[in-house]
Amino acid sequence: MAEPMTIASWADVRGGAWSSQSWLHAEALDALAELNEQCLELLADQAASSSARFRPTLLVRLEALWIGLETVACRRAARCPFLLADAGFTRACGPPWLRERGVRDREWPGVSGAFFTVPRTIAVTRLVLAYVWHLVRSESAAARLFLGMSARCAEAIAACTLRQMMQIAESEPHLIRPRWADRVEVWRELLIAANGGEPSAMERFRIRGLQLLAAEARAGDSPVEYVK
Repeated sequence: MAEPMTIASWADVRGGAWSSQSWLHAEALDALAELNEQCLELLADQAASSSARFRPTLLVRLEALWIGLETVACRRAARCPFLLADAGFTRACGPPWLRERGVRDREWPGVSGAFFTVPRTIAVTRLVLAYVWHLVRSESAAARLFLGMSARCAEAIAACTLRQMMQIAESEPHLIRPRWADRVEVWRELLIAANGGEPSAMERFRIRGLQLLAAEARAGDSPVEYVK
């Protein structure tokens, strides 16, 4: 039986410790890092875009860090033991998952405004939902941890087909958002740690992220703040 995952196993991103010592398959962790990198690149693209009518506070206040995010720092930031994107996973369940099953969730008020508007948004959303669907079906315990997902939401997604998940990606263009989109200081900590390259700083962020996920799985997310 594989040893339980520890935060320390994610600290040495230069070697293979973060994957080889995990209780998940190395391929699943590598896929998570690649997906996080795609999400970070999407955030950088959105920060550099001048076409958006409304700009999220997260991008406005950290604009220099987003635009100046280099490849090596992006890859370093991507090596977190949780998905850096969110699609309502901390709710009892988001509306697309329940609609596919003919259920209505009164706790879901809907999302006002799109965080991402750049052309790559739907492509990244497809990747996120495909990964989430696969993880929920193959490693349900890991999905709860890495996605901060409620049991009800995991069950609803597992009941969907991959085709349904791809249809959701196409029909819900406002679905994907950064995790902790209303917590600028959390993202500032991540970007500064990634730029600095200090392993202990990245480990502190990973621990903080897991603590936030545990809290948000109980309390739900706050709405994202926008500025004109």
